[in-house]
Amino acid sequence: MKALKERLPAYTGFAAVLSGAGLPIYIYAPKYYADTYGVSLTALGALLFGLRLFDFAQDPVLGWISERLTNAKKLIITLTAIILALSMIGLFAVIPPIAPIWWFGLTVTGLFTAFSFLSINFYAQGVSKAGPDPKGHVRLAAWRESGALMGVCIAAVIPTALIGVVADPFAAFAYGFAAVTLIATIFMWPEWKERVSQEPSQVREIISDGTARKLLILALVNATPLAVSSTLFLFYVESKLGAAGWEGPLLVLFFLAAAISSPIWSALARRYGEKPVLITAMILAVASFGYTLTLSPGDVIPFAVICVLSGATIGADLTLLPAMFAKRMTVISPNGGQGFGLWNLVNKFTLAFAAVALLPLLERSGFVAGSTDLPAQAITTLTMLYALVPSLLKLLAIGLLIATKLED
Repeated sequence: MKALKERLPAYTGFAAVLSGAGLPIYIYAPKYYADTYGVSLTALGALLFGLRLFDFAQDPVLGWISERLTNAKKLIITLTAIILALSMIGLFAVIPPIAPIWWFGLTVTGLFTAFSFLSINFYAQGVSKAGPDPKGHVRLAAWRESGALMGVCIAAVIPTALIGVVADPFAAFAYGFAAVTLIATIFMWPEWKERVSQEPSQVREIISDGTARKLLILALVNATPLAVSSTLFLFYVESKLGAAGWEGPLLVLFFLAAAISSPIWSALARRYGEKPVLITAMILAVASFGYTLTLSPGDVIPFAVICVLSGATIGADLTLLPAMFAKRMTVISPNGGQGFGLWNLVNKFTLAFAAVALLPLLERSGFVAGSTDLPAQAITTLTMLYALVPSLLKLLAIGLLIATKLED
């Protein structure tokens, strides 16, 4: 227990950096390039999906590399963190020297390749940090995911909070992110240890394990609603609610609720078990998404309440599911690299699916980013995609979880 508690704040800080490079970029980057450089939403969606197809090959390979790092592990991870910081600067702070769509693809590739490698090593390190104690994984997840969610909060609000304060808010965010990344990397340096088992894991061993396979499928279905709502969030607030300027505060409410709820879900899971607690949170998510269908333009306060409730349910998803998967990895893949390579792939694929499936549908309905005169069909399509699709997917995830018999 004592060993687990040592240096846990380093995990919180590093998780905050990784989360700031993840979901907020999916929220802001497509709209930023559409508004600033006039890049087509369909083109952006297709490119993001293509990059995620690349991840099908990349993430397992990165997991394979992760499990074979030895003496140079700390140096390689530090260099990767530098690539992460430079890619963020290139994405938002550099005027594209080539066609914007290709510059977007190049910088996002660097950003998410670095993000993937760091995430795989970070979560794999958590497997050995928590050790054989089943409750240790939930406890570490609470520290880690609370930091991740706080990082999302900060990354979500900074670009909009800086509007009117600095000439280029997104450039300022990118440079600030780079500085924080280097600081978090320094604090995390002592935690990177060599692999637990001298025998690297094999992907086929993880996939052939029934419990691990069920958890990966559950993660795929359960993460898709968040990917859908994240992809469409800015468009929904601006065009459906008519609340331009409220995007930042509403995102903060959402992720702050997730961060505050994370240790609460962790404590409940340690007492009542992960599965019943997670099912409860998922039911609350369906109720909050469903209520979104009833909103009208100007309903900012009711939507803020929905952000708090749905955000709280995300705290359960992001804390309990990785902890459950990590516990299984201690049994079948102690090094964790290959397992979290697959886990990372599954979660990123949901964001790609949301981009390639939803953005073209939205554009074909007549939706134009930033337009103040949208046809009724475009608003209806936006509402159905934002509220109804996540509700249906979450119901499917609940059914899968109920039908899955998980080992303790």
